[in-house]
Amino acid sequence: MPSRVVASVPGKLILMGEHAAVYGRPAVVVAVGLRSRVELQPADRGVEIALPDLGHREALDWEAVLAYARAARRAWRRYAEEPSLERFEKVRGEDPAHLVKVALGEVADELAEETPPLALQVSSSLPIGSGFGSSAATAVGLVAGLLRFLGDEGAPDRVEPLALAVERRQHGLPSGVDHRTVLMGGLVWACRQSDGCLSVEPLAPGSELLSGLEVFHTGQPEEATGTVVAAVGWQKERHPERFAELLDRMERDVREFRELLTSDEARPDLAMVLIRDYEACLEEMGVVPESVQRAIRRVEALGGAAKISGAGSLSGPGAGCLLVHPAPGGEAAVEEELRAYARQPCALGVEGLRLEVEG
Repeated sequence: MPSRVVASVPGKLILMGEHAAVYGRPAVVVAVGLRSRVELQPADRGVEIALPDLGHREALDWEAVLAYARAARRAWRRYAEEPSLERFEKVRGEDPAHLVKVALGEVADELAEETPPLALQVSSSLPIGSGFGSSAATAVGLVAGLLRFLGDEGAPDRVEPLALAVERRQHGLPSGVDHRTVLMGGLVWACRQSDGCLSVEPLAPGSELLSGLEVFHTGQPEEATGTVVAAVGWQKERHPERFAELLDRMERDVREFRELLTSDEARPDLAMVLIRDYEACLEEMGVVPESVQRAIRRVEALGGAAKISGAGSLSGPGAGCLLVHPAPGGEAAVEEELRAYARQPCALGVEGLRLEVEG
């Protein structure tokens, strides 16, 4: 058994394709240089969980971990059969260590072996619940780190399905884009195939479009991602024809945006048209609060474009990540206009999962 395993995993940003990806439409996603770190070491007994970012510590035995994960799995199956906000709340609960316990239980059940005592700590520079892929990064780090700690090599094809199971307990019916992106790293194109499987392939940026994008944090959304996704699904059921037209429009934007990213020419004018149009679709879905909409209108008045990145929010002042493309030469003016938000300097297109093993 290793004396120490550390898993480092990047966050992610959906450049374009959020919400539509849940319904099989494509998305362009990028790994970002803010990372989650999971550290595992042997312990004297049971499981010791430390979540310093949440101010939470807990010690419990493996039987309690397995019982928790299995209960979450049963609750998720009931939710998947008939999705609703009420059923999702029973999946997610209020436990601050929910994701950790689910990940530990899923891996332990998968290996079906006696699990040794361990101590783990999770820390992160990723804003929580704000479109940066915090839960996906943590899920991948926990699964890959624990597999390696227990003697499994933790190959991507072993990590991926387990991380998806953890994400489902966290978000309900995620597209699968987030955990695949943070596992792979770089810039990726994600698209649902005719057989229902998610295809995720690397993209090679051809233009300087990525370097022209800036990232701001508008504040943590009032609702969890799963709650927002469930609310959008409810809209789809009520207005299927209008929703289908909206998804078609979003897909056209995403496909054009991919062409821009991989071409030799940046075309900031076209990039801003596409960003504005996709943002308009998200606003029609009701996932951009009015205060964030007003900020986006101010950016547009300066000749730039902006859109939320991630699930967004149904209410409140914050909607998580805001992706901004300032007009050429207008960076300072945009930063001044968005001074109420925290700018997040971060590299785009960074490496994915990284494992360090001692002993």
